[in-house]
Amino acid sequence: MGRKIQILAVAVLLSMALGGCSGFAIEFSPEELYALPELPAKYTELNGQLNAILEDGAEYAAPTSGTNIQPVQLTDLDGDGQQEAVAFFRKAEDERPLKIYIFSVRENRYEQSAVIEGSGASVYSIVYSDMDGDGQTELIVGWRVNAELQALSVYALTPAGTKELLRSVSYVRYASADLDGDGLQELVVLHADEEGEGVADYYDWQEGGLTAQSPARISITMAELSQHGRLNAGKLKAGESALFVTGVTEQSGAVTDILAVRNGELTNIVLSEATGVSGEIAPFYSLYPMDINGDGLTEVPVPFSPDGTAPFQRVDWRVFGLDGMGETAVSTYHCVEDGWYLQTPETWAGRVEAERSGSGGDSSVTFYVVGEDGIRGAAILRITTLTGSGREIRATRGNRFSLSRQSAVIYTAELPENPPWEHAMTAEEVRTAFSLIAREWISGDN
Repeated sequence: MGRKIQILAVAVLLSMALGGCSGFAIEFSPEELYALPELPAKYTELNGQLNAILEDGAEYAAPTSGTNIQPVQLTDLDGDGQQEAVAFFRKAEDERPLKIYIFSVRENRYEQSAVIEGSGASVYSIVYSDMDGDGQTELIVGWRVNAELQALSVYALTPAGTKELLRSVSYVRYASADLDGDGLQELVVLHADEEGEGVADYYDWQEGGLTAQSPARISITMAELSQHGRLNAGKLKAGESALFVTGVTEQSGAVTDILAVRNGELTNIVLSEATGVSGEIAPFYSLYPMDINGDGLTEVPVPFSPDGTAPFQRVDWRVFGLDGMGETAVSTYHCVEDGWYLQTPETWAGRVEAERSGSGGDSSVTFYVVGEDGIRGAAILRITTLTGSGREIRATRGNRFSLSRQSAVIYTAELPENPPWEHAMTAEEVRTAFSLIAREWISGDN
């Protein structure tokens, strides 16, 4: 019984300790450190109800993926300023063994207000989002039906219990976003049709529920999306919202579909009518669509090298309009091995080559200007990654200047005293153009 209570008690106490205590020095005696502080009455009563469910033969069954993976979660679903408790259980002998209990605060005590039941192996994920802008939070639940199938449902908490806004539909990935600019979040669900082709189903709000609208074809398979693929929301050239769907092929190619609402319908704006495949196909270099230059728009990466293989000398980042036409917004050199990239000037295109070398704990990328005859000339920039002991001393050798200092890595740059080329960068320009590659943690359905 003590173990059952601690699951919620520890979570509550930690949230109380971390919130609103700035500026206070709290001291505990040894006796107090070994004593579990008393919970507010409503949480004690909630624990009693949770324990009753456990004693009735259920077990905790928290979501297995995503950011919300606690067995008991606190969030305000109905917008009254009081947090509901959402608890996840499994009762194996029931026909619908998966249970999501919702407890609401009434007169300063928790009472069960609803229960959502599901079949299958587990609750895969749960996301809380006010999709329709009414001040109340919807629950987007991904169910793991079996090893091959996932189902998606959307619920809203009402005074009478829960209302199912979207009845279980099969999916591999999904995203919610305001694609048509009406202030409401639509739902796009990716899955395979009966022929195994990729499909994006589009659900919009009608009469208080999510209703299927025009689907869109996507050119990648669900296998290409599931392995190393990515689904993310972003912006087109004129600020329109869009979903960028990237799949990775067995041949290490990246295929990007772009989904947007055009003329009231969900459309894959880069899909070729002639081939039925996206025109945005490029080598995969562990890069995905993102706002690379901070202009608020989403750019699609296109790595380039003379022979089409890594290491790539240049990455062109293309921004798209609603008509599906793309143009290069910025170019970078990405050193994926050392975790950094450099935004390169337009004048460097076709005139600068890079070469990576290393020894010991150091690795360097040297940029050379290339003459009109194609012959490599003088070095115009060297960026060095320093690790290991003595890196602080090595960082000051010669005319190196610091670009970034991390806990175990120092990044430096060197420029020739007399620039051999009029388009060479200055030290300040290098500092501005240099960035570290952010390591994203992607979990769950998105």
